[in-house]
Amino acid sequence: MSKDIDPPLTQLSIKTSEGGFYNGFATSVAVPGKIIISSLCVWAIFWPIQSGAVLNGMNSFILQNFAAWYVWVVAFFVAVCLGLAIWPTGGRMNLGLEGEKPEFGNFSWFSMMFGAGIGVGMLTWSVAEPVYHFQNNPDVIKGLATASGADNVMNAYKWSYLHWGLAAWACYAVAGLCLAFFTYRRGLPLTIRSALTPLFGRHLSGVLGHIIDIVAVIATILGVAQTLGFGVAQFAAGLTRIGIGGLTDAEGAVTTFGIITALLVIMGASTLSALSGVGKGIKWLSNINMGLSIILLTFFILFGATFFGFQAMTVGLFDYLVATPAMLVTVWGNDGVEGSVAAQLAGWQGSWTVFYWAWWIAFAPFVGLFLARISRGRTIREFVLGAMIVPALMCFVWFAWAGGTAIDLELNGTANGSIFGAPDGDKIFAMTTLMLQPISEILSWGMSLLIVVLLMTFLVTSADSAVLIVNTINAAGDEGPKARPHILFWGVALGVVVAGLLVSGGTSAIQTAMVIGALPFSAVMVLMCISLLKAIWNDGRRQRAGVATTHDKIEGASAPVLGAGIPAE
Repeated sequence: MSKDIDPPLTQLSIKTSEGGFYNGFATSVAVPGKIIISSLCVWAIFWPIQSGAVLNGMNSFILQNFAAWYVWVVAFFVAVCLGLAIWPTGGRMNLGLEGEKPEFGNFSWFSMMFGAGIGVGMLTWSVAEPVYHFQNNPDVIKGLATASGADNVMNAYKWSYLHWGLAAWACYAVAGLCLAFFTYRRGLPLTIRSALTPLFGRHLSGVLGHIIDIVAVIATILGVAQTLGFGVAQFAAGLTRIGIGGLTDAEGAVTTFGIITALLVIMGASTLSALSGVGKGIKWLSNINMGLSIILLTFFILFGATFFGFQAMTVGLFDYLVATPAMLVTVWGNDGVEGSVAAQLAGWQGSWTVFYWAWWIAFAPFVGLFLARISRGRTIREFVLGAMIVPALMCFVWFAWAGGTAIDLELNGTANGSIFGAPDGDKIFAMTTLMLQPISEILSWGMSLLIVVLLMTFLVTSADSAVLIVNTINAAGDEGPKARPHILFWGVALGVVVAGLLVSGGTSAIQTAMVIGALPFSAVMVLMCISLLKAIWNDGRRQRAGVATTHDKIEGASAPVLGAGIPAE
């Protein structure tokens, strides 16, 4: 057989402990990950001023020097995904064995994708973000639209859709696609390092592979911490709305007591759910939050700004699609002149677009691994189009009718600034209270309670899924049951990271830590894309030469041996 068409790598040994406390875990990944996260917790809690200053300094450095990297790298992910969908050789390849069928039907598949990627964010940002961009966005800064004016409504949606549309889901799709391809087609471990085998081969069994998985663990914890940080503030605001006092101050900001209370409830419930496993707690909670989501969204569509939301959905979507190519690659540089248009544009991009791209990248190991697990048996084309387009459309529906109702209430004077003035996490509560309180205090209280319950189920499922996925990476891709102490550790660690960063610097501290943590993983994701493209190209050549491309067709693939020779990709 010619060297350039050797079979692909189908054995990647990752050394795990065979007894003791870390039985079944790769200690070279699990221990360093725990040490880094524990150090961050101690630093943020006991030296809050110093940690805040250092994190802010690092954040400023990244925004000055790596903003363009974040913008262009996400544009690259979008291009890779769309290219794979239209590439005949790649598009028709199965994310599994040849002829294997999907485990889940389309409806269940789409529902799980939506819940995994953006459930918590919808409750905060589907109202808060369009409202914010209605008041200020790049078009306003450049003098092309009026802040809070009717001529700025579609601009607000154009920028909101940018952050929650194709670009966001391309980040998830890249991670999920690589994991599914190399795990279910190649038979490699379900862990991040497996996606780089065409580039580094057997070297991934050693230090290089350990570093890649550690980076993925850190990014996952910080990405989920970002989600929980916003969710905790909103959860405390919701508890205040239903009559529990002491959780927020006079301005509506969450107090330290509110942070601790909310985290104890959320992390306690999520840890119990994680201990029960995917088949019980997580599945049960996912069914609840899907049902409640449908009820809440139906309420906004029927009783909110129905026609206004329809315009935001259709006209806003058209404007977004037309402007997307330019928005994806435009980088605004800071000219150093305080208050100048260039400085304002660079500041806006750093606070919004760069922040979101870092968030989605940090969240990608978590969502990507989940997408891989539910997408086995689908073609690459099915996966890319399904994972990018359908969930993005669901985001647009939420933004159009939830955010559209808020903007309409402010435009027609009904809200009189009450939605504008509410904290981000409280905006959805302020809006529903404004809609229902004149009709019935009980209905208003009941809707706030529904949102609080929905928020808690989303937060709990995000946290417990993250704990299980971090443990899967730490256990060299083993998806089986994990020891309780390790589940408890990551549950507590996640809560302490959120609490420590919130107390030391609010949600901005979590945002800063997440932007920093996502930077190295963004480089890993670029390598994952190159690796996948190389693997698909070579598989096309193998198929034409009659060489096997899946692990079930390659002799010895099902029996990996530590230290055995591995054929080159």
